[in-house]
Amino acid sequence: MSVDVEKFGSRDPRTGEIVGTHPVHGAAEVRAAVTRAVEAAGWWGGLGFAERRRRLTAWRRALVHRLDDLAGTVSAETGKPLDDARLELVLAIDHLDWATRNAQRVLGRRRVGPGLLMSNQAATLAYPPIGVVGVIGPWNYPVFTPMGSIAYALAAGNAVVFKPSELTPGVAVALADTLAEAVDGRPVLQVVTGLADTGAALCRAPGIGKIAFTGSTATGRRVMAACAENLVPVLIECGGKDAMIVDSDADLEAAADAAVWGGMANAGQTCVGVERVYVLEEVADEFTAKVVDKARGLRAGTDFGPMTMTSQAEVVRRHVDDALARGGRAVVGGPESVGESLVEPVVVLDVPEDSCAVTEETFGPLLVVNRVPDVDEAVRRANATAYGLGASVFSAARGEKIAAALRCGMVAINGVISFAGIPALPFGGVGDSGFGRIHGEDGLREFTRPQAVARRRFGAPVVVTSFRRTAWGMKALVGIVRLRHGR
Repeated sequence: MSVDVEKFGSRDPRTGEIVGTHPVHGAAEVRAAVTRAVEAAGWWGGLGFAERRRRLTAWRRALVHRLDDLAGTVSAETGKPLDDARLELVLAIDHLDWATRNAQRVLGRRRVGPGLLMSNQAATLAYPPIGVVGVIGPWNYPVFTPMGSIAYALAAGNAVVFKPSELTPGVAVALADTLAEAVDGRPVLQVVTGLADTGAALCRAPGIGKIAFTGSTATGRRVMAACAENLVPVLIECGGKDAMIVDSDADLEAAADAAVWGGMANAGQTCVGVERVYVLEEVADEFTAKVVDKARGLRAGTDFGPMTMTSQAEVVRRHVDDALARGGRAVVGGPESVGESLVEPVVVLDVPEDSCAVTEETFGPLLVVNRVPDVDEAVRRANATAYGLGASVFSAARGEKIAAALRCGMVAINGVISFAGIPALPFGGVGDSGFGRIHGEDGLREFTRPQAVARRRFGAPVVVTSFRRTAWGMKALVGIVRLRHGR
């Protein structure tokens, strides 16, 4: 990346070639964007669900028509294969469609029961939009991940100011451009580009109603601190150290295929990718042989791309070196697999649980496979981390039971990362993986402010919320409660 005072260039990590030049937006430009967004939010929120749905449907069609162009930009900025970029866009479009179609059902005003004690009241619940949502996106999935916030925030009636990663600004600008015609050119979705200071300015800009952040845990803490200055609520989606558990009755062919794809796809640069595998002792040899066979057939630069952020290769190198120094055994690749930007697949067995290859997020094509005596030990080790994003379980009979014991936000049973592709399921983690949810009904409500309304329909037969309250009235109320709830 080349940066000067006013402009910076995004580069193709495969070649080092500059593929786009973008402005470094400072605090003044960010504040101006948020000010425009406040006005746009009033218009957009006032359109109502049906009209927003019509316009977001037009945006969805525009994204489909431009899918290959957008995928080309994603590929150029991240280095990932074109079909991987296409898959990312397909999933994002499907989520946009779900959010658009379900927003009114989930967020529209509805009646709720007032209960016996407040039976003279009519109660309603609505979910009006927050106003302006700031989205700070990552570089590893520069469309799919931020669209989990952008699409749902827009469907809920908010305007969005989007700060993409400095590594992938081009696709963010293209996304906003495709929406512009559907919203009559109004600044419903704006993009501010730049480095860390631009993101910090977005967190502090007057008028921001919420920040949705995806990135590292360390940066997430800084985002929270900046937002706390003005009591701006945050949605934080940070990294993971996701585990796969392979039971003794698992389909080992499917489990090995999922482990390799989940660990190596996108060069391992996936927050919910498989980084640790715990396989039961009785099937460990057969499972490992299948993993080795599949991983040895992959090539960096062909089956998956380079490290989008080249410094990440050094993290992979450190984790491989530490795993081997502590007694781990490399069965695919090794230290020699780690180049400047291309990292070939590495599979290491029997790695001590205190190795950084087990405790820290690697974010590269390194798979740790450890054998365990039973499922209880597999669950214990899977949960022995500060992270808690996703997990995978392969088991013919005990999948649901194992999944319920895992401390994480999402689990795929007899599959990998499948939860992310189901729009109705919420996506998010616990612990150092963050909090809040995108996707699904929870994802729509995340970008609203619940408003409860109680309306008196007639006078209460027993008055208790007044200085006119009588001893007889309170005796009657307590009697009702004892009769109803004391048995």
